[in-house]
Amino acid sequence: MRERNHFFLIFSLLCYSNAVHIVEPMEGNKNASEKKEKLADQIMQNPQVLAALQERLDSVSQTPSSYIETLPKAVKRRINALKQLQEKCAHIEAKFYEEVHELERKYAALYQPLFDKRRVIVKGEVEPTDIECEWHSDGEEEEKLAAGVKNKVTIADKEPSEDDNPKGIPDFWLTIFRNVDMINISLQEYDEPILKHLQDVTVKFSDPGQPMSFTLEFHFDPNDYFTNSILTKSYKMKSEPDSSDPFSFEGPEIIDCDGCTIDWKKGKNVTVKTIKKKQKHKGRGTVRTITKQVPNESFFNFFSPIKVTGEGEELDEEMENSLAADFELGHFFRERIVPRAVLYFTGEAIEDEESFEEGEEGEEEEMEGEEEGEDEEDDSSNPAV
Repeated sequence: MRERNHFFLIFSLLCYSNAVHIVEPMEGNKNASEKKEKLADQIMQNPQVLAALQERLDSVSQTPSSYIETLPKAVKRRINALKQLQEKCAHIEAKFYEEVHELERKYAALYQPLFDKRRVIVKGEVEPTDIECEWHSDGEEEEKLAAGVKNKVTIADKEPSEDDNPKGIPDFWLTIFRNVDMINISLQEYDEPILKHLQDVTVKFSDPGQPMSFTLEFHFDPNDYFTNSILTKSYKMKSEPDSSDPFSFEGPEIIDCDGCTIDWKKGKNVTVKTIKKKQKHKGRGTVRTITKQVPNESFFNFFSPIKVTGEGEELDEEMENSLAADFELGHFFRERIVPRAVLYFTGEAIEDEESFEEGEEGEEEEMEGEEEGEDEEDDSSNPAV
């Protein structure tokens, strides 16, 4: 309302300034012109008036709907027809993604034998053949030279120890978790001894005819921390446009997730900590010490996610951010970490991602520099008069 009043104030003042010129012709054009300029200066010195005018100009120039509102009624009807067509396109796109999910399920079965072979090599249950171990890398020659120098400076040969040839690939998944920032941020020092027992992470898709979902399975060797052999996290997905906002549809989205109960052994639960608290009796003044358990930061809180509330209930901003981060991590496990585990173990996948991001930024900066140069040339070719 205030901006509207300011706008009409400007309009009124400008009308008044024009009136000065009309009702005082006898003072001469010069006198009237000076009064108009003085009044305009006074108007332009009012910051509230300037802000209101600028906001009105910005809203007119930046709101696409302002143009649509000026169109004839017949054109608006045709635009509505196009929106109906767009909504039908969104529903077809949703069906497309449902079929993509079916293809994912089909190819998951083809990938699985390779992932099974990966698991037994990591665990040390199978030793790969010489042919299977052949892989040429850019640093291979340097590694051979370094090994040759090391052998020459060795004073005496020694018997190979267990450390020289450990079983499988130790700390395979723990190293991956350390390398991935999205996981490492929640990883605590006391989580690591537990994750040394993690032997495999797999993805299972929902069965045909069932609602779209996927489940992450974390396979553990027997350990001193919990009795579960597999910890699970299931993500429910939706691939259909929202009836209230169909044009926002951009493909399947995770809408909810369920964790699992971890059967911790006594005194080994890292997701809680015990604290001592002193309480003073109001009447007697005596003091007692009580102990209670409170939540503790841990990667294993991943298996106790925030639940999406029912309709009509809203999450606060912190809970929404936490849930969004959970959904993003689940998607990253499924799309990147599980299929390309060895590349996250070596760090190659992370280096590729960082190089790609830096390349994008570099190109953007270069383009901005070119645009700035063009602007400077334009300015120099049109000097101020």
